[in-house]
Amino acid sequence: MQVQNNTVLACVDGSGLMPAVCDYAAWIAQRVNAPLTLMHSIDHHPETASTLDLSGNIGVDSQDQLLHDIVALELAQNKLKLQQGKLIMRAAQQRVERAGIVKPDLHQRHGSLVESLIELEEYLRVLVIGVRGKVHEHQPDKIGAKLESIIRSLHKPILVVNGAFKVPERIMIAYDGSKAADKAVDMVASSPLYRDLLCHLVCVNQDDHGGVLLEKAANTLKQESGLKLISQKLSGNPEQALCEYQNRFDIDLTIMGAFSHTRVHDLLLGSFTVKMLAQSHKSLLLLR
Repeated sequence: MQVQNNTVLACVDGSGLMPAVCDYAAWIAQRVNAPLTLMHSIDHHPETASTLDLSGNIGVDSQDQLLHDIVALELAQNKLKLQQGKLIMRAAQQRVERAGIVKPDLHQRHGSLVESLIELEEYLRVLVIGVRGKVHEHQPDKIGAKLESIIRSLHKPILVVNGAFKVPERIMIAYDGSKAADKAVDMVASSPLYRDLLCHLVCVNQDDHGGVLLEKAANTLKQESGLKLISQKLSGNPEQALCEYQNRFDIDLTIMGAFSHTRVHDLLLGSFTVKMLAQSHKSLLLLR
């Protein structure tokens, strides 16, 4: 099935965050008048006979029977995954239809989720995905095993959902003067998604340069959008300061650049993006 251009793509997996993923995707699609696609990825991990060492301990007849049983089990597991996928897609479809989406596109893929999203990137307007899937859904300090790879691989906006849906009224731009942060400002200024919302433009900086950065970004937002704007310079540990600000002012959605440093820098010092994903209890819209 062909994915429409400029689509809002929601990754659905049957986890506890799936309803919120559907709700956010429906909200975005309606606000920007874009098509909505629901995608479920079935990642098969076949353990074929060629990868197994069955020699030495069992006879030939037993070996043949074991291979037969493994193949039969594999087929049964694949059928079960397909049935589960259909149920997940049906539930997601019903969810977005109740939110007002008429005939969302349904797209089921087989194989790696990361590779599937890379193949579909050219058609995306925004990707909506939960911060963690079923494997980590009861571990609030963890992020999904594939999420960092997805964020690093795509160059389209990614909304990472980290809690129940609430119609956003207050947004925050975490601004640091980077290219990704400037991109966030330009996007907020021009997109109908943020119209009439209260925008907090926040910079965490230890020196006076933060005020200069804020003024420049604030001028862009004031000139090109109808947003109600609050500018604020913070100090201290960036992720801690931003998370505290989110909670203090009841921010519904935070917009920020992702992975502005090199991979080596992230490995040595830890990624600010990953820390925000793990520590924030609010949804994050990430830009590369």
